[in-house]
Amino acid sequence: MIYWELFITFFIVGLVSFGGGYAMFSIIEREVTSHGWMTTQEFTNAFSVAGMSPGPIGTNSAIFVGYKTAALPGAAFAAAGMVLPSLILVILVGLFFTKFHKNKWVQSAFYGLRPIVTGLIMYGAIRFAVSNQLIGTWGSEMIGALAFFACSLIALLYFRIHPLYVIMISGLTGIAIYS
Repeated sequence: MIYWELFITFFIVGLVSFGGGYAMFSIIEREVTSHGWMTTQEFTNAFSVAGMSPGPIGTNSAIFVGYKTAALPGAAFAAAGMVLPSLILVILVGLFFTKFHKNKWVQSAFYGLRPIVTGLIMYGAIRFAVSNQLIGTWGSEMIGALAFFACSLIALLYFRIHPLYVIMISGLTGIAIYS
């Protein structure tokens, strides 16, 4: 039954993924494509839309995949599967964290997880860029993508422009250049 399959798949993704939606990108993409629910290109497009939508990107992606796969009930089952592990874990961690947060082993575990989460985010970004053919072929499109990236990074880091404005300006610029 597709609803159960969506629920279990996203429950497992939600249970084993750390670091937020961008760190989950590669895990979700692998699950979605291995089940045949979407192609890599369809998923990266959906992930882009999920990233611009309000709410957690991982949950938004799950809802999008569930809806495309099995309409509204599919979206509900995928969302429930993605959210339920976090809900359970937050309740359990909340019960015990206040007692153990100063424990040396707990602090060491968190220090160990930080670089892994960063690596997962970078891996997801590279997979996203490769699947959208932004990396791999030197041409005008790749140079344009690198220019967009550089300008966005400068706008965010140097000029401290709000990310929403950077997204809007990038989208409008993309429409002007590529259409």
